Amino acid sequence: MSTSSSKKVIFAALIGNSMIAVTKFIAASMTGSSAMLSEGIHSLVDTGNQVLLLHGLKQASRPADKYFPYGHGKEIYFWSFVVAILIFALGAGISLYEGYHHVMNPVEMTNPMINYIVLSLAIVFEGVSLYIAAKEFSATKGDLGYLEAVKKGKDPSLFVVLFEDAAAMLGLFVALLGIIAAQVTGIAMFDGIASMIIGVILALTAFWMAVETKGLLIGESADQTVVDGIYQLGAEIEEIDCINEVLTLHMGADYVLVNISADFKTGLTSDQVENAIARLDSQIKAQYSDTKRVFIEAESRSQFNLQQTV
Repeated sequence: MSTSSSKKVIFAALIGNSMIAVTKFIAASMTGSSAMLSEGIHSLVDTGNQVLLLHGLKQASRPADKYFPYGHGKEIYFWSFVVAILIFALGAGISLYEGYHHVMNPVEMTNPMINYIVLSLAIVFEGVSLYIAAKEFSATKGDLGYLEAVKKGKDPSLFVVLFEDAAAMLGLFVALLGIIAAQVTGIAMFDGIASMIIGVILALTAFWMAVETKGLLIGESADQTVVDGIYQLGAEIEEIDCINEVLTLHMGADYVLVNISADFKTGLTSDQVENAIARLDSQIKAQYSDTKRVFIEAESRSQFNLQQTV
């Protein structure tokens, strides 16, 4: 997923959520609907989240310096984790509180037709945003399933927006059902129950997002196919007897750091070892474009095994 594609998805969600948030708050103030208020808070939080993700992408694009020699790529992981926290603390927390308050003290809605109009428009806007996010995600996931692609994905800015949009669409239908139930039955607490369900949806979404971004934030390796490919490239270098170990680390969505321990054949000159290292370095970077830095250490197999047992 390129940065431009990520920004396209985020901008689409930002524009849609900001427009939806305003209309939801207006509808909530006119009708007194708890579910509509929760949806307005949800859209407002999502709008703020998109701003944070754009900030994260900007920070992550900064070049390396003496204080951050491997760049600032992990900024996007940090801000994606912050987004998950905000969804849980603000979106889910306020929705659950408002829903509980309206269940305990139900207030009859006025002018429910306004809610229906706003929710219908919101479903259209949110549907467009979700379609764009799903389309971009499908273009990058290849043959992988959606869940597997999320687990293996290294660009959280895309699946965070996808999660948000999916949760938002589900929340809209819950709000719509709650309002309909409250109007048809005359039981006002259905509106509050819908608000609490929206809060639960947001809490579960935030938890899932936090779990998926935590590994990237701590330090996640490259995909196993990349690691296996590097082993294979090393095995094809005639000066190398065997590859002891390949360690990889994602320093950003498109920045992989590689550390290799290699046992070179005996009797080689220093120039031959240097040439072999240079060839392996260039081949790895040519085959895996996200690999930005490669460190190769000459280490005998017996020495490596000894270090592993210490």
